[in-house]
Amino acid sequence: MASSPELKHPVKSFAWAARDKSGVLSPFNFSRRATDGHDVQLKVLYCGICHSDLHMIKNEWGFTEYPIVPGHEIAGVVTEVGRKVQKFNIGDKVGVGCLVGSCRNCNKCAKDLENYCPAQILTYGSPYTDGTPTYGGYSDIIVVDEHFAIRWPENFPLDAGCPLLCAGISTYSPLKYFELNKPGIHIGVVGLGGLGHVAVKFAKAFGAKVTVISTSAGKKQEAIEKLGADSFLLSGDPEQMQAAVGTMDGIIDTVSAVHSILPLIDLLASDGKLIAVGIPEKPLELPISSLCMGRKIVGGSTIGGLKETQEMIDFAAKHNILPDVEIVPIDYVNTAMERLARGDVKYRFVIDVGNTLKST
Repeated sequence: MASSPELKHPVKSFAWAARDKSGVLSPFNFSRRATDGHDVQLKVLYCGICHSDLHMIKNEWGFTEYPIVPGHEIAGVVTEVGRKVQKFNIGDKVGVGCLVGSCRNCNKCAKDLENYCPAQILTYGSPYTDGTPTYGGYSDIIVVDEHFAIRWPENFPLDAGCPLLCAGISTYSPLKYFELNKPGIHIGVVGLGGLGHVAVKFAKAFGAKVTVISTSAGKKQEAIEKLGADSFLLSGDPEQMQAAVGTMDGIIDTVSAVHSILPLIDLLASDGKLIAVGIPEKPLELPISSLCMGRKIVGGSTIGGLKETQEMIDFAAKHNILPDVEIVPIDYVNTAMERLARGDVKYRFVIDVGNTLKST
């Protein structure tokens, strides 16, 4: 009888996985492939908890296959290298983000845009080239092709830094691509969560004037005094919103809940750009007339290619940009998910995998 996919490979591994749409995570034995060719194996030390993990374990996007081991903000140390590996040595600190594969042949891959490759392979929840499912970083080890591993900067913390592998690149990439990284321009950041607070830090490092746009008045002090935003806009206050109409060159919208984008489009100056990086469960209404009247653009962006992700992590290290994190043990992960669902985290949970994940 053929072995099940999670036991097909020769290297025993251990993780926490969700088995159904309840999203409850529990210990899970499975296997990783042997390290060969251009593969590197790393011992996972830390893994961030992304809002995508919550969507996926509960099948809120409709394509989850169980069991699923989440985690695509992975930081660790290389423990094995394949015979063709040139980029890393045993003992090197590395990161693994949202991708572990792509076709490497299409025009997107040729332009270092593996994140837009039609054959991209996600770090978890995707079929790998051998047909087995990929499992993420809530696990003791992971094996990846060296192309999809990121060199970790010297003296840059693994624990606080690992969320940059998703939250960081998800905001850094659109700021650069849509030319919202120029000093002196006015950037709005919608939502002050895991992505939003990092967007503020990157935009400030680029020299922009930054306004945080939030439904929560209680986040004003945090946004300005701790994160360095220049101003704060309460989206539920009509007077504040009206006073800010037409003042922003660009907006990064990090909100993954269903919301109206018309008030945000109104905040844009002519030729302004509203870039969505949060992915709501249901489609949003697009007010075309508001775009036409100001030659405004609504766009989207998702993570970044490997070259740009390396650039981002190096930029973050140079400018000391780190997410604000709460380190938790693996057995706290279900509570962390519950808190994440209600927005009770400042601003990213990180699992201390290396010290708390124990096989059973």
